[in-house]
Amino acid sequence: LNRAMQNKHFRFDALARRLATCLIAICAMVAFSTPARADVDVTFHSFNGSVLWGRYPHTFVVFKGTLAGGHTVDENFGFSAKYTSQAITSKPAEHVILHEDPDDIAGTNNHFTVRVSDAKYREMRAEIERWRTYPGRYYDLDERNCIHFVAQMAEMVGLRAPVPSEYLRRPKAWLNY
Repeated sequence: LNRAMQNKHFRFDALARRLATCLIAICAMVAFSTPARADVDVTFHSFNGSVLWGRYPHTFVVFKGTLAGGHTVDENFGFSAKYTSQAITSKPAEHVILHEDPDDIAGTNNHFTVRVSDAKYREMRAEIERWRTYPGRYYDLDERNCIHFVAQMAEMVGLRAPVPSEYLRRPKAWLNY
């Protein structure tokens, strides 16, 4: 009987040790694990432009980083009139979401960068799609130009981004403001 009791006691101690080891391992995994999150930087750029070179001043955003799950992001978006002649002569004009060539981005003005979460990145992309797919003519040189688009992106990351009238056609000056 004594030997049987000792054997049961030994089995109980071994089981208790195994459970304790598993519990410690689980606690360590929970304590030291971090949830998958995005590390996506949103950089606000401006392009000086020149009427002589056929390109007007412009502003746009660049997204770079890695989303939760490992998907790499390297994309940029700006808002403009589809046809320059419409933007100048009529209101409102047909609109387009522009993508800058990566080589051209290197020559633009990089103003500031804000890191966003995976959820915020997806929210911003959804807003870009709303601007892209807005029905009808949406671009307006005075009411909804590239600066207004980038201002919306800035507000989505928590920045105050008013667009005073003196900056309506001056993207670089506006971003510096």
